[in-house]
Amino acid sequence: MMRRIIYFLPLLVVAVLLVFFIDGLQRDPRKLPSVLLDRPVPAFALEGLPGRDPALTGKDAFTGQVTLLNFFGSWCVACLQEHAMLSRIQAEGLVPLHGIAFKDQPEDTLRWLERHGDPYDRVGYDTTNRIAIEFGITGAPETFVIDAAGVIQYKHVGPITEQVWAQTLRPLIEDLSTP
Repeated sequence: MMRRIIYFLPLLVVAVLLVFFIDGLQRDPRKLPSVLLDRPVPAFALEGLPGRDPALTGKDAFTGQVTLLNFFGSWCVACLQEHAMLSRIQAEGLVPLHGIAFKDQPEDTLRWLERHGDPYDRVGYDTTNRIAIEFGITGAPETFVIDAAGVIQYKHVGPITEQVWAQTLRPLIEDLSTP
């Protein structure tokens, strides 16, 4: 009897590991949980881009209306991929769009925006990555939907596509914007 159990023990271990493996494969890696959901925007103050923007502060820039906050960098290939969509979002005028350039120098960000267009209402730059860490940024681009009270309602990881905008972000922004 004991010998039979010993023979089946490795099969049982493999079966348990297989269940965990299959469960992991079915999860969407873009849906990363954020501890900031349903919490106010962290307090911060970032310098605006030289000659272009006033300082971007968590308290002032994110109250009074629903806002999108997009973390990006001039070095980021996926940021360039989503850039045309951000320009379309800005052209719609549904929501203010603020950016935080991280892991970047202001002159690099300015050159990149001049070359590819500037969809942002305001841009702050985070050369120390302190604000990116406070927001729990794992890479770029990442975008937050912030309600009129300055509370983070949603985090999107990766480029915003037309599908993400139409099916997720736009409906959420419209719901948050209606009194």
